[in-house]
Amino acid sequence: MGAPAISDTGKTILFLRHGKSDWNADFGTDHARPLAPRGVESARRVGGWLAGIDLKPDLVLTSDAVRARSTVELAAAAGRWSCPIELRPQFYGGSPSTLVRALQGLDDALATVLLAGHEPTWSHTVADLAGGGNVRFPTAAVACLGHAGSWAALAPGRCELRWLVTPKLLERAGE
Repeated sequence: MGAPAISDTGKTILFLRHGKSDWNADFGTDHARPLAPRGVESARRVGGWLAGIDLKPDLVLTSDAVRARSTVELAAAAGRWSCPIELRPQFYGGSPSTLVRALQGLDDALATVLLAGHEPTWSHTVADLAGGGNVRFPTAAVACLGHAGSWAALAPGRCELRWLVTPKLLERAGE
């Protein structure tokens, strides 16, 4: 399953929700909750698919929660991403404005950035940046937004939602 072409101009923002977590594991705190086997498989599927459509991030910013970090590590390994991965503790329980501020502070030499984290912040942020709407963001789903300006100029309503893909959709498409 291919994806629409990504323009060579502007910025690409990928939002990746962590994979399905394991509620039956011995994890102590919510922050330490690990991925379920289905979450592991989905993270690998999404990472490989992104590489297959030639969309690898230049930088990954991820929540430091175990399930978000694990999702990124598995996706990066499957997709053979060689970019830096930075932990952002403020993404755990953060707000859309937290994510936007993180993006606004990036170096404009970066063209594609992936953010990994949690609901409901991911769906709210994608909807805000795209100018409104209701975005459903299942576990291990990835959304792609385009922004024509600099990172510093990023603001609500200034992005285009290009696509949102779920692991189930990829599985049905044979990816």
